[in-house]
Amino acid sequence: MPWQSNAGKGAPWGNPGLSLEEVLKQAKNILGPRFSGIFIILFAIVALWCLSCFYTIQPGEVGVIQRFGRFARLSSPGLNLKLPAGLESLTKLRVQYVYTEEFGIRTIQAGIDTEYSSSKQYLDESLMLTGDLNCAVVPWIVQFRIGDPYNFLFKVRDVKKTLRDISEAVMRQVVGDRSVNDVITERLEIATTVKTELQKAVNDAETGITIVNVELKRTTVPDPVQPSFNEVNQSLQEKERMIYEAREAYNKVIPEASGEAQRILRESEGYALERINQAKGDTARFLSVWTEYNGAKDVTRRRLYLEAMRDVVPKLGKTYIIDPEKGGLLPLLNLGEKQEEEKKP
Repeated sequence: MPWQSNAGKGAPWGNPGLSLEEVLKQAKNILGPRFSGIFIILFAIVALWCLSCFYTIQPGEVGVIQRFGRFARLSSPGLNLKLPAGLESLTKLRVQYVYTEEFGIRTIQAGIDTEYSSSKQYLDESLMLTGDLNCAVVPWIVQFRIGDPYNFLFKVRDVKKTLRDISEAVMRQVVGDRSVNDVITERLEIATTVKTELQKAVNDAETGITIVNVELKRTTVPDPVQPSFNEVNQSLQEKERMIYEAREAYNKVIPEASGEAQRILRESEGYALERINQAKGDTARFLSVWTEYNGAKDVTRRRLYLEAMRDVVPKLGKTYIIDPEKGGLLPLLNLGEKQEEEKKP
């Protein structure tokens, strides 16, 4: 052997004065020509093993470090350092990327006008029973991000399958609480409700995902019942039309009648006010006459008599005044003839 088994204090081999070059030369003599290739391979392996300590996390990503398979820490974007491969492993997750899961449809070509495949191929996902015991075809998509990398990797075995199962259960529950007409016409409200309930469900399951959006696509009914459904819709539209026409007639007649009633009330109130004021005026005039009469009864009585005769005598026609103390008629002014002369042109 070129070295001794009893090592000295200065080196791990027996000869304390043996240098590294001599050791390599002796190893080359023993291994022969294969030594250079083995050394290069070992050196490359060691170099690669050391290089595995360095890694880069891109913006929008997060690195999950596992030490011997157990979660150790999270890495932020940039150049990072870890233990070599075999000791620590790295998993990169795109936490800012929006993932999409489709139900009842599949994307053929994405773009501004995205093309989807026919939903007939996926009726097992989109065919649902509504609250009024009708069938509806409800395709939808769920968009989500990775919110908690730890839960996403370690709490659920298959996050994608779990999300699909939960999404389908929540959608069927929400659709089952509504009529088929509501499912077709109130897609935005249903999508909002599903998003809220779905987020609660995935949080309870500790999936580590955050729901970004839930969008309902065009909801219809199955082809076999489409003609009957169209007839029902036509009947409902006819019903709505008649209701609108009745409301239009109501809005036209009722305000007119209300205006006429208000006019009559205002006229009645005006007439009542006029009569009241007239009665008050007559009362005041009577009281003033009565006050004057109490002050000079003879004069007032005579004046009232003369005023009354002035109004009555012209209406009597021919008038004859007889004095009981005289034996014949008194030749006085004939008031009736004067009145007839005034009437002649």
